[in-house]
Amino acid sequence: MNKTSDLTIIVPAYNEEKSILDTIESIKLQTVKPKRVIVVDDHSTDQTAVVAEKAGAEVLETPTNTGSKAGAQNYALTKVKTKYVMALDADTTMEKHAVEKLLEAFKEENTAAACGFVIPRFVNTIWERGRYIEYLIAFTYYKPIQEYFGKPLISSGCFSVYRTQFLKESHGWPTRTMAEDMDLTWSFHKKKFNVRFIPEAVCYPIEPQTFSFMRKQLIRWSHGFVQNLMLHWKDVLTVPYLNYIIAVMTWDSIVASIMYLFVIPIFSIIFKSPWLLLLFIIDAPIVFIPVFIQGFKRREMLKVIFSFPAFFVLRFINAIFIMEAYWSEIILKKRLTQYEKGH
Repeated sequence: MNKTSDLTIIVPAYNEEKSILDTIESIKLQTVKPKRVIVVDDHSTDQTAVVAEKAGAEVLETPTNTGSKAGAQNYALTKVKTKYVMALDADTTMEKHAVEKLLEAFKEENTAAACGFVIPRFVNTIWERGRYIEYLIAFTYYKPIQEYFGKPLISSGCFSVYRTQFLKESHGWPTRTMAEDMDLTWSFHKKKFNVRFIPEAVCYPIEPQTFSFMRKQLIRWSHGFVQNLMLHWKDVLTVPYLNYIIAVMTWDSIVASIMYLFVIPIFSIIFKSPWLLLLFIIDAPIVFIPVFIQGFKRREMLKVIFSFPAFFVLRFINAIFIMEAYWSEIILKKRLTQYEKGH
């Protein structure tokens, strides 16, 4: 018999009529059920609210569009009375044990948030394939290391559970940056709350299928990272291990981007050697190891092999957007404030 937990699941949704039903159905299939499922219709222009209501969810409609996912979630948070609250994107489904596994992290009273393993639901286009490999690396290699030191960098915004008391004491999901999940996670670390990564809890979001959608997402993520650096740098310097993790990530994003965008192409031209372009993939064997292991475990080796080249395309595109974010936010002082949906 399925159990019910003292949990509310908030599903922020804006024009998600095509995906919201799958999300709600995956909630119904959980081995541990929530007390409430609230779909926050952020003033959609399609049939999101109608589909959600027919599926049995409680629907709240914001008076006007809040302008961000965090804004929609905060609108629903005021109605939450349960001990725990989950944020789940309206294009994301969960493996049936996901809620149960995440809630196990809250046996420690100091735990504020718990996130799980994220893997794209569809892996067809070059952008989905690049993100598939990117996630396999992140959640197989980087995230376990962060969990070992007790400092996950981000409790993923698409799929995380929070202790409601701690979340409300933090005034909900922050809207001051383009990456509310990173902002909230770093704030929890500053307060010495536990943030956990539970790899056994798995979710499947729909990732951008076109460059147009990927561009919007990467702009938001890149500017969100830089905004959080500027906002939190004094605080994170005092947090053991988190300061090293962020320092390495920042250094890598700057140095690697300069190498990809400028040094390697310029050297290839100066020395008239196209072989130098192989430096773009010099770390391919190292990257492939954790991806290969995870692909073998998931019985997805063909998917890994055919997707691997797309990772290097996405990495190059990532470099362009992160350098643009550093330049705009720090040098030009042009802050990104408009949230554009990019799945």
